[in-house]
Amino acid sequence: MKKNPWYYIPSLYLAEGFPYIVINTVSTVLYADLGFSNEQIAFWTGWLYLPWILKMFWSPLVDAHSTKRRWLLTAQTVLAGLFLLLAALNAWNAFAHAQATNNLTFFSLSLFVFLAGAFASATLDIATDGYYLLALSPVEQSKFVGIRTIFYRLAMILGSGILVAATGALANPDPEASLNLVRWPYNWALLFVFLAALFGVGALWHRRVLPQPAEDAPVRTPHGTAWGQSFKTYFTQKNIVYILAFILLYRLGDAFLEKIVPLFLLKPQAEGALGLSVQTYGLIKGTLGLGAVIVGNLAGGWLLGKYGFKKCIWPFAVILILPNFFYAYMAGAHPSTAVVAVLITLEHLGNGLALMAFTVFIMYISQGAYKTSHYAISTGIMALGMMVPSMASGWLQTELGYEAFFWVASLISLVTVAVVPLSFKIKSIEETEAAFRAHKHSLEDAQ
Repeated sequence: MKKNPWYYIPSLYLAEGFPYIVINTVSTVLYADLGFSNEQIAFWTGWLYLPWILKMFWSPLVDAHSTKRRWLLTAQTVLAGLFLLLAALNAWNAFAHAQATNNLTFFSLSLFVFLAGAFASATLDIATDGYYLLALSPVEQSKFVGIRTIFYRLAMILGSGILVAATGALANPDPEASLNLVRWPYNWALLFVFLAALFGVGALWHRRVLPQPAEDAPVRTPHGTAWGQSFKTYFTQKNIVYILAFILLYRLGDAFLEKIVPLFLLKPQAEGALGLSVQTYGLIKGTLGLGAVIVGNLAGGWLLGKYGFKKCIWPFAVILILPNFFYAYMAGAHPSTAVVAVLITLEHLGNGLALMAFTVFIMYISQGAYKTSHYAISTGIMALGMMVPSMASGWLQTELGYEAFFWVASLISLVTVAVVPLSFKIKSIEETEAAFRAHKHSLEDAQ
């Protein structure tokens, strides 16, 4: 009996989103709270994108060996162990803070564990996205693309919002700004204990509920050709130059913001930042931001389904670049916390809309026998487009200051609008969308 996707799609994409946001954003908040410099944080945590770039090179292994179901269960189990190791490192660092701050040994060791987690998380992405394409019919894929994106984004907002707020509320360098239930910074160790338990339970849950579709089997190719065939079919598809340009540049402005925004919100006002507490930062992202991203994803999915990719991409692209200008304003005006909360909420609403289009774009160009590898290659190229700007952002912000940095990022983000016309020349987008619509209509006629 075929299991209802509602039993497993939401939890699969929660599990996919949590490690990504913890490794790439919560790590930034952690190091900022422990007093490391912006340039140091942005440059070294920027390297954590590397596994998402390189995953295209081992995604054919996921295609050619074992099942996607087995791969994703293994990756979730490994992540539970790595989060437990991060909890131990943070507990040790909390003890070491009695003697010193800015503990570089802790920074190096924890960064290495985050990097190992990034490899496990990237593998989880490959397996989960591949499993989605195999376990669901084309009609179900179209129906659940919005659902999976909502729960993926929910994990990202919960991870960088509610969990961060709870961690900040447990303990803080300023005892008056927290519940002071534990001694700072032991609160970070508790966060990773919770994540380890969450992923341990999640792996057990998915082992129980995930169906085993007949299509979930190793791709049969002559020995040693899995890599060659997957890369050949990807890079020889029509309009590949336009596809690569769109993937690399659509989120360019977003890439410059990703590492600097948490630092801008959390660092002291004396440094030109806003000086929010960890818990205030987390509460804004985890309450207002959470609601906004749900609304944005639902609206984005509905609009894309009703009007199609080409009609939606223009307004979505404009919405995507607006937060750069929001932060340029905040850096100059230093508005009240209420205004900051409103602008961050609008940012999440816009991202919920705009990134739905990007998800659909990658799904539409990832078809055929090597769809899992093609999806991984596309997201790997996207990660390259995020990694390089984010690594440079810390140095650029240090040189320019926050306000000038955000204005420069705003101007750079206009590239997003410039690449939109390229998507109109990609024939596979229109062809795949038409096939999905035809399949849906044929099923509706049969009912």
